[in-house]
Amino acid sequence: MERRTIFPGWRLPLLLVAPQLLLTLVFFYWPAAEGLWQSLTRTDAFGIHTRFVGLANFAALFADPRYRSSVAITLVFCAAVTALSLGSGLVLALAADRELRGRDLYRVLLIWPYAVAPAIAAVLWLLLLNPQIGTIGRWLVALGVHWDYALNGTQALLLVIVASAWKQVSYNFLFVLAGLQSIPRAVIEAARMDGAKGFHRFRTIQLPLLAPTLFFLVIVDLVYAAFDTFGVIQAMTQGGPGRATETLVFKVYQDGVVNLDLGSSAAQSVVLMGGVILLTALQFRFLGRRVAS
Repeated sequence: MERRTIFPGWRLPLLLVAPQLLLTLVFFYWPAAEGLWQSLTRTDAFGIHTRFVGLANFAALFADPRYRSSVAITLVFCAAVTALSLGSGLVLALAADRELRGRDLYRVLLIWPYAVAPAIAAVLWLLLLNPQIGTIGRWLVALGVHWDYALNGTQALLLVIVASAWKQVSYNFLFVLAGLQSIPRAVIEAARMDGAKGFHRFRTIQLPLLAPTLFFLVIVDLVYAAFDTFGVIQAMTQGGPGRATETLVFKVYQDGVVNLDLGSSAAQSVVLMGGVILLTALQFRFLGRRVAS
């Protein structure tokens, strides 16, 4: 029988939810409304006069080939970071779910990267892959690989993808491991007795039961790659070389903070937020239906 808590009036429930509502209003809806208004205006170079221009900022944005290039880079970047971080987290969680000596220590060590700040993660990977002083970078050069992410745009994009994915692996590892441990051991043992082994058991038993967790992580990783990787890109490449790593969130910063084009920057923020909301809605619509079935 379901039990519900009923308050004798509306004042106490309102008082209890008021702090959260106030925080949401001040730190989400208010800035979002300001950004939406700024996307419809244009400010002079000195920031003194502002005039309403309607959708002119959006029209100029979609006509800009540099912006279209940033959209393509962002799509590749988000897909690669999501696939690499989620795939690595899944493999590590499957390994940690077994009976291994030192399993608890192994799990703790895998969680640590999530506590590392994005800028620090970027510096760590720069020290590893720098062609002059990096351990891996010098090894690649010694093998004859023309490795120089400061000049090669593809290598720079690969570098920020690896650093950003490494930062997110621990988050995925935690959730996938929790999902694996929530699967009843009786189900696994029954599958083992029926002859299901290795990858076949994972594909037919564990993967379907992990589908809701993986679906949630895909959405979280896409949002992370779209928004929370600015610190990694800023510390490693500053959007270069030749704008090869200029994702949409970095372009918002570049145009708004560096170039002081607040109208264009706000328009980009609105488009980026709208794109993430649309992508999430589509995932819930189609992937969520498959998970539920």
